[in-house]
Amino acid sequence: MTHTAALVDVLKRELKVRGITYANLAPRLQLSEASVKRMFSRRDLTLKRLDEICRHSQIQFSELARAVVRDETLISHLTLQQEKEIVADRKLFLVAVCALNQVTFDQIVETYDISPAECIQLLARLDRLKFIELLPGNRIKLLVSRTFAWLPDGPIQRFFNDQAHNEFFRSRFNRPDEFMLVVNGMLSKGSGADVVSRLKRITREFSELHTDDSRLPLEERSAMTLLVAVRPWQLAAFTELRRPRKATHPLRVSP
Repeated sequence: MTHTAALVDVLKRELKVRGITYANLAPRLQLSEASVKRMFSRRDLTLKRLDEICRHSQIQFSELARAVVRDETLISHLTLQQEKEIVADRKLFLVAVCALNQVTFDQIVETYDISPAECIQLLARLDRLKFIELLPGNRIKLLVSRTFAWLPDGPIQRFFNDQAHNEFFRSRFNRPDEFMLVVNGMLSKGSGADVVSRLKRITREFSELHTDDSRLPLEERSAMTLLVAVRPWQLAAFTELRRPRKATHPLRVSP
């Protein structure tokens, strides 16, 4: 991620904290709300525009810069060995996911069959793995970035594929808070890259909403899982029906 993109992400976070919406900003910037939204979604702001937004929102540019530096010290992935250790212990895995979801020590103990002493031991292990920092009073400080994700095809993703995949799809996805759609098409490389970029933007927005809602009481939040995937792919049953490609030969010109 570029420094400009990181600054824009931090700025969006600070605006949300202050309750400043795109609709609030639009008239101050003499732009339409749609233009402001597009500007932020593309994370394409000039320094002049960035300074203008900071001035109208009473945000110090130095605050944004310090926040970017803090974010850059956080990790976006664990190592292979760290994931192996976490997924090998069901309770350690549970506490790691709870920490990732901003669930407090007291809430973990109240919700799950884990004693206070056992929970401290599990959190201490996550502390040694540099996943969290266990603070006085059993407070939990995450050491992962807002864009944190499990390793692609790593131990935890494989655990999901092997054990949780069927559970996840054991639904008709017809509730108001559920959605699933399978779309097939044929795209150029450029269009495919554009789709991937938009899906990445959705995952960032999901992470931002997760961070915003972490301030709410636990009973007002539900565990939600977002699965995003796109790849060049065709059913094997279709691929088997393809004709073999004809070998191409260079054109020969007779003398």
